[in-house]
Amino acid sequence: MSSRRSMASARVCILYTGGTIGMRKTPDGYAPATGYLAQQMAAIKEFASPALPAYDILEFPALLDSSNMTPADWLSIAQAIAAHNQDYSGFVVIHGTDTMAYTASALAFLLEGLRKPVVLTGSQIPLCEVRTDAVENLITALLIAGNYPVPEVGLYFGGKLLRGCRTTKVNASGLNAFDSPDYPPLGIAGIDLVMNWSAITPPPPDTTPLQVKNQSCPLVGVLKVFPGITPGMVSSFLRPPMQGAVLEAYGVGSAPDKDPALIRAFKEASDQGLVVVSVTQCRQGMVNMTSYSTGSNLARAGVIGGQDMTTEAALTKLFYLFGLGLTPDEVRAQMQINLRGELTPARPAWAN
Repeated sequence: MSSRRSMASARVCILYTGGTIGMRKTPDGYAPATGYLAQQMAAIKEFASPALPAYDILEFPALLDSSNMTPADWLSIAQAIAAHNQDYSGFVVIHGTDTMAYTASALAFLLEGLRKPVVLTGSQIPLCEVRTDAVENLITALLIAGNYPVPEVGLYFGGKLLRGCRTTKVNASGLNAFDSPDYPPLGIAGIDLVMNWSAITPPPPDTTPLQVKNQSCPLVGVLKVFPGITPGMVSSFLRPPMQGAVLEAYGVGSAPDKDPALIRAFKEASDQGLVVVSVTQCRQGMVNMTSYSTGSNLARAGVIGGQDMTTEAALTKLFYLFGLGLTPDEVRAQMQINLRGELTPARPAWAN
């Protein structure tokens, strides 16, 4: 752990998990390097500014390219935040961009009773490069985590603070890499840093402790509907020990129903206790499985609608709910209830 002192009263914990922002050049391309992020930040005068909150850098033992991030790592990050919750005003999680939206969504569910800001950020260009987006992303994430009482997991990137469980990566090479297609930004960084407080979830009751209840990593996955998908493909994917699956369907929740065996494959999986949640392949919009017969037939086969959840949110919500030890019927019921602002209406379950 390395640290920086500031005159500000706030103190932020930077959890460094890896990612492009702290990578250095190697003969095989950019790769994470132990201690390198702290060295780079120490050499950049902006990070010593008294206008920033004080911060400590907690570097994870095994730094990851986020392509290697696993559900077990989601739990490790959540547990680290819970363990240090009393020591800091907020948290910044430095993470690679490829799976950042998955981790942001997972942390939103795993961190029950969160009352402090947890801001994920990273960069498309390493901090060691002259033309990098890392400095602005990290500075603004620190300011949000230290100075703004946002009781949510957010993702800050390219001038926007987005709700973590509403976020998806939309650009592989642009600096505005993330978007929240069906929910407005929680904050915008222009000349001023402006929070959209009407879009921010109110904090839970004071008596609610921060806790991470999940103790297991259930097996969940994503299946995309495509022209030519066969019953055998579906049956093979939905075979035990799979516990839950996100079905990326067409439009408002449609899938082929001309072949009865395909619908039967979903019905058999559902009857065996597997929870299948339908979300749209479209960038924006909401699943309504009663709009077309091709969706109604899926519903009769036991597939439930995921409303306007992103694939990332639906997958990590399944992970969270099964990790609590809930039954398939309990998971189906909870998947259709708004827990962390992941689906419309964006209000926490305890406030309903």
